[in-house]
Amino acid sequence: MRLARVALGLTLDQLGARVSATRQYLNQLEQGLKVPTDEMRAALAAALGIAEHFFAIPASAGISPEQCHFRKQRTTPVSVVSQVLARGTLLDGFVSRLDHELDLPTVSFPDIPVASAAEIEAAADHAREHWRLGTGPISSMMRVVENAGAVVSFFSGVSERVDALSIDCVRPMIIRSEAKPAACRLRFDLAHEAGHLIMHRGIQTGDKVTEDQANRFASAFLLPRSSFIHEFPRSRLLDWSAIFSLKLRWKVSAAAILRRAYDLRMISPDQYRTGYIHLSKTGQRRAERFDDQIPTEMPELLPKALQALEAAFPGSLTRMVDASGLQAEMFEHVSGLALPVEKTPDDNIVPINLWKSSI
Repeated sequence: MRLARVALGLTLDQLGARVSATRQYLNQLEQGLKVPTDEMRAALAAALGIAEHFFAIPASAGISPEQCHFRKQRTTPVSVVSQVLARGTLLDGFVSRLDHELDLPTVSFPDIPVASAAEIEAAADHAREHWRLGTGPISSMMRVVENAGAVVSFFSGVSERVDALSIDCVRPMIIRSEAKPAACRLRFDLAHEAGHLIMHRGIQTGDKVTEDQANRFASAFLLPRSSFIHEFPRSRLLDWSAIFSLKLRWKVSAAAILRRAYDLRMISPDQYRTGYIHLSKTGQRRAERFDDQIPTEMPELLPKALQALEAAFPGSLTRMVDASGLQAEMFEHVSGLALPVEKTPDDNIVPINLWKSSI
């Protein structure tokens, strides 16, 4: 009960108002000190967006703070952190069921602890080698992390303090808030979260050190040094035309390109400062030139897996969600996806390599 309540961001008082019960009574229910009546159980299920049998599903250990990486975690209100962990736990439970039905990509995030900038650069290079990406531009950062086994999804209705996060569990999850960022920002966020999953296993993040490390990883991963040093224009004055050409080629923001050049000592602190002032004065701190020319990458793994399951066995997705104890609205809250409408009979061809082998 507490898991579902916290996932919705409800206090005991708010839930009490929905089911006409006192805070004290609901607290006793959550602690197992009292057993709800059948009528109260039905009311709670309706208020929380869950099926009544959800209360009988054995509780999992849940997602711990050490498994969840998001910015400013240590200064984010406890209620927001708890909500993120609760939703992550519910999504993890559903994805675990899906893993039993389909052959999802093998999880392959290397484990590389780091302590210096040089080690972060090496970790980014190693990740590219591990995933056989070469040293050129990455066409889809979304596909990189999904091919590495991560599930990418969107949480709706979570505090604006949380824009992106990753959860290091059996099948890693990368979550963004439902607000749609610029394509370059999304790609950088995905690389940033991949950095956490690679460098910070078992470490509670959210402080300046670990966030700076993840930012440096994302920068080095998206703009590998061996290629960048040959393509970035070296001149006394910043060549904005060339910088924006790099942006379109590498799908990385001009601001991130400037930072990469600064980190590699290809521009001076004064040039770096001048560049940021220029972006600010021209109104490009939030939205840059050519942002609209770079397509936004959308999650593919989870939507396609659900489509494959539903196409092969109509109604199976609804049954799986029900087995998880979730109603459609709660499922959408934790997955960012709506349950599909019924498929027509001829829509029944699915990629065979998704299915679990029976041999």
